[in-house]
Amino acid sequence: MKRVIIYYSQGGTTDLIAKTLAKHLNADLIRIYDLKNREGLRNKLISSINAFRETKTEIIPAQVDLRDYDTIYFGTPTWSRNPTPAILTIVDRCDLRTKDVILFATMDNRGNSNIERLEEKVKLRGGRVIESFSIQTKDKSPEKLVNDAEAMIEIKDLKMY
Repeated sequence: MKRVIIYYSQGGTTDLIAKTLAKHLNADLIRIYDLKNREGLRNKLISSINAFRETKTEIIPAQVDLRDYDTIYFGTPTWSRNPTPAILTIVDRCDLRTKDVILFATMDNRGNSNIERLEEKVKLRGGRVIESFSIQTKDKSPEKLVNDAEAMIEIKDLKMY
């Protein structure tokens, strides 16, 4: 069973979670890069609106070949309670038929990450969402974030997939 983790990270938190998961689950990593400038207060506001409206964006890589993978993880920060435009864009470009999918989101505050919207997108692409989870990140050290990701592996029994 071959796994891949496809994720977007702007500030590094989702990157840390994805790398921790990959290490413990023996998964390949594919980081998605958004070509739009998302830095600065004005761009962060626009980015939040883009996430809410599910606006597509230019990304690298533009496509991902998933033929060799059985289980696909998608990871995203939460912007305005929504997945990022980069992850929405790559999901819309993937053929997920016959694939098991696990979704994860990082978020600063407690509350709803709206991972359900990402789940709907995955199902429209033919994927079968078998698990999802969110990790609250506010005021946590990198060590605590790694511990939280490792705990999630055990709690959700992710090695089984």
